[in-house]
Amino acid sequence: MCGILAIIGSPLPATELRKRAVLLAAKLRHRGPDWSGICVQEVKQKSGADRINILAHERLAIVDPANGAQPLFNESKDIALIVNGEIYNHKELRKTLKTPRNFKTSSDSEVLLYLFEEEKDDFINKIDGIFSFVISDKKTNTFLAARDPIGVTPLYVGWGRDGSLWFASEMKALCEDCERFEEFPPGHYWSSSTGCLKRWYNPPWFDEHIPNAQLELDTIRSLLEKSVIKRLMTDVPYGVLLSGGLDSSLVASIASRHALMRIEEDEQTRAWWPRLHSFAIGLDGSPDLKAARVVADFLGTAHHEFIFTVEEGLDAIDNVVYHLETYDVTTIRASTPMYFMSRKIKAMGVKMVLSGEGSDEIFGGYLYFHKAPNAEKFHVETCQKIKNLSKYDCLRANKSTCAWGVEVRCPFLDKAFLDYSMSIDPSEKMIKDGKMEKYILRKAFDDPKNPWLPSNILWRQKEQFSDGVGYGWIDSLRKFAESEVTNEQMELAAFRFPYNPPATKEAYYYRTIFQKHFGMESAAKTVPGGPSIACSTPAAIEWDLAWKNKADPSGRSISGVHVSASNEITK
Repeated sequence: MCGILAIIGSPLPATELRKRAVLLAAKLRHRGPDWSGICVQEVKQKSGADRINILAHERLAIVDPANGAQPLFNESKDIALIVNGEIYNHKELRKTLKTPRNFKTSSDSEVLLYLFEEEKDDFINKIDGIFSFVISDKKTNTFLAARDPIGVTPLYVGWGRDGSLWFASEMKALCEDCERFEEFPPGHYWSSSTGCLKRWYNPPWFDEHIPNAQLELDTIRSLLEKSVIKRLMTDVPYGVLLSGGLDSSLVASIASRHALMRIEEDEQTRAWWPRLHSFAIGLDGSPDLKAARVVADFLGTAHHEFIFTVEEGLDAIDNVVYHLETYDVTTIRASTPMYFMSRKIKAMGVKMVLSGEGSDEIFGGYLYFHKAPNAEKFHVETCQKIKNLSKYDCLRANKSTCAWGVEVRCPFLDKAFLDYSMSIDPSEKMIKDGKMEKYILRKAFDDPKNPWLPSNILWRQKEQFSDGVGYGWIDSLRKFAESEVTNEQMELAAFRFPYNPPATKEAYYYRTIFQKHFGMESAAKTVPGGPSIACSTPAAIEWDLAWKNKADPSGRSISGVHVSASNEITK
């Protein structure tokens, strides 16, 4: 991942604006500590004074580290590009160009320049990857900004006080100079030809129509394997985040089968870093550490366990909120250990990791899906969950790792895998007739002759990451917040925080930290309102009246469903 900042159409003097952009881009340097780049475009106007466009880039070098510095330019240098993300099909896209091009780098991003030059806004659907990018053509006075389908990469849009339009990977680069800003929605683009946001990603599931495609377990397995393989595209050391749960364990298992050969050369040559490294974190004796060790031993990875203490976690909360740019309780709980783990990973020289985000949303893996009354409501809830990933799990995964210059890739959110999985008749995903959550995913990889995972891992029940790192972590957070926030403060919470007032002392504590770093109303509104109950949407809360009034977003709060991780889970 990288950090990008774009200022489009400013009337300010170029020298003054450039100095300001350099200072603001530096706020994103944790995302891309390897190199900094900036370009200034003076755009001629048909009437009135010329306008200035600035594109700034903080680079995390993953593909072609030696030559892929940004901004990138076309052959005439009229068009400039900044990208945060990875374009997995960049070699195939080069072959689709109508005119031969003199590529200056082997990076995955450069091809976007020429696709824009040839097709303007119409090429976005061709991209297979995770991305946020801005392209600006000073000759034609046109620009294009776009974000990947689910929002694995973060992006915000702001409106400058001088009438300019701003784009940035994190809102900390916008707060001081924009009169307002908001999240740039996933699967959308903003073009000078439209003058507003337009959705480019329009799969059938997005409108929540109930699908009826026949379940094919082989297709699930094949598409996920292809998704993991393409995400091994890297020229730097990489690893896998391994909690010992189903999702991260499957990703690690697939990656371990392809780690010996170099994906960039179609597995025809030996990999530069052939042994797969896996990483787990938790409190001493936590469920995830134990399960991850079982998986690592089975797969033969070079495994690394990191143990943190409650005191260390509490000390880090302020920094975690600053990097996350959210005050959501569940997100902060889970992000703190991930933030620690990312720092250790970076210290070991690893710059890219694979992770298991997205599976629970696609297959209904959260424990409250046990309460789903029918297949239709089950499916609609999964659709809502996927649409909100950019505000929760994708935000956590991306910003927790990028805080230390580590890139995260999420195979379950591959466009092809996602679109197929969401076309399956949702009755196949229901938790009924003795089947546990994510049954069809587990069954797709249940191969006794050539096992992907140990049986007790393949059939292990869901643990939210914030629970799995050690139940004492959440309990300690609640206890600490009780000592920091008074009853009087809670009584006045709605007056201090009129938008989305906190409902618990823990939420109040996080909100005060957020307010310190991001005081603008626009910042508060980037975080979704309403209760956070076990990561569910408000509609799903109605599935169980006994659960409705609980303020604890831990999966353990769902009575009659959660099984202690100390118990072995079997079929």
